[in-house]
Amino acid sequence: MYYDDQNLYHHSYNRGGSEPGQREILRPTPVGPEIPIQEMKPSKKKKHAGLKIAALALSCALLGGAAGGAAVWGFGRSHTESAINMSNRPVTQVALRTVDGKTALSDAEVYVANVNSVVSINTSINAGYNYFGQPVENASAGSGFILTRDGYIATNYHVISSANTIKVTLYNGDTYDATFVNGDEDYDIAVLKIEASDLQAVTLGDSSALNVGDRVLAIGNPLGELTFSMTGGMVSCMDRAINVDGTPFNMIQTDASINPGNSGGPLFNAYGEVVGIVSAKYSDASNGTTAEGLGFAIPMNDVFAMIKDIMTNGYVTNKPYLGITPGTMSAQMAAQYRYDVEEGVFIYSVEEGTAAADAGLQMGDVITKVDDVKVSTVDELTATKKKYSAGDDSTLEVYRNGQTITVNITWGATPVENQAAALQQQQQQQQQNQNNQQTPFYGYGDYGNGYNPFEEFFRNFYGGYYG
Repeated sequence: MYYDDQNLYHHSYNRGGSEPGQREILRPTPVGPEIPIQEMKPSKKKKHAGLKIAALALSCALLGGAAGGAAVWGFGRSHTESAINMSNRPVTQVALRTVDGKTALSDAEVYVANVNSVVSINTSINAGYNYFGQPVENASAGSGFILTRDGYIATNYHVISSANTIKVTLYNGDTYDATFVNGDEDYDIAVLKIEASDLQAVTLGDSSALNVGDRVLAIGNPLGELTFSMTGGMVSCMDRAINVDGTPFNMIQTDASINPGNSGGPLFNAYGEVVGIVSAKYSDASNGTTAEGLGFAIPMNDVFAMIKDIMTNGYVTNKPYLGITPGTMSAQMAAQYRYDVEEGVFIYSVEEGTAAADAGLQMGDVITKVDDVKVSTVDELTATKKKYSAGDDSTLEVYRNGQTITVNITWGATPVENQAAALQQQQQQQQQNQNNQQTPFYGYGDYGNGYNPFEEFFRNFYGGYYG
């Protein structure tokens, strides 16, 4: 028990830790000569002694009975006031509702209606070989959702990139080997295919109909272990421009809990429709910054046409393409070229036969706006371009020869050879990973390429922690 003579705020004023109410009995110190205690002798009068004893016994009995009755009354009263109220409300039965885009659902109804359409994705990635020549694999986990009854699945590109194997697990526990159909790294989308039938597919919604403050829900596999968990929140911002590993995105910002393993999973609106693909959570490892309530999802409207294109053609045929070599305008460039603008996208070259050439864009032009959206950097132009598809019309604001002009443009399509080359590179990388997995390495490593077998040994033997 804390004690301090100068402190008025402590539990007890008693020294030695005694509890309040247990006071020390202080006896006065004798001042004069000590007075002997006289011995009490019994009285010699015995007359009526028996009557006195009987009366005393009767009194005690009466008092004891009264005290007992009071105790019983007090216990009964105390017991009644201490009773715990218990509810007899029956368990709520959540009905399976149809997602029709017209009927708002409760959170529980959204979960029941869609959990069988969400999948867990687990991949293995070759991480080289340990000191004994044994292949070492890294595992990662993500989420996805079923697009069609015959097994097409949407997820993030970063969930399955460089994977040796991809396995998909349904809510009922069934597991399938998945094939990578194709994807787009710039938009962080990928389409997988499993050999199954009669699956439950999601219903896609209009992400442009979302408002800040609308209720949204995410179902996925946080941390790769807490499978088929649902989290909820609101739309915190629409068209939030963020940069993920150097790639710009326009995202739906939400305060629903998003964690590693949620990537690729669906973001639902209050009607149970998928309006986004959960993709990122804010963190800044460079300075140790942590943040809560900052999750991001790719708007469904931005990628739906591409996903459908991949399913139909095997690649994105309507990915918008401008046909320029761009650069970010700066104050130094403005001074060098004697331009009046210090922000925008500088055009270094224009490809023949492209949308830019057809619109009359020239080397030295500076794009400052796309429709009503101001663009100050190449990243902003790339992020803005993601809102369009090949064939869409736009109006560009361009600085040229000291004047600002307007240029009408029809977005072109990314050349097939560009996408074919990207797909071939992806497939070669996967094949190389598989070959590395099958061919053990018994040498001491190619030190010129940065491989150190001893480092590999310690990393795999001690679980990654070494001096």
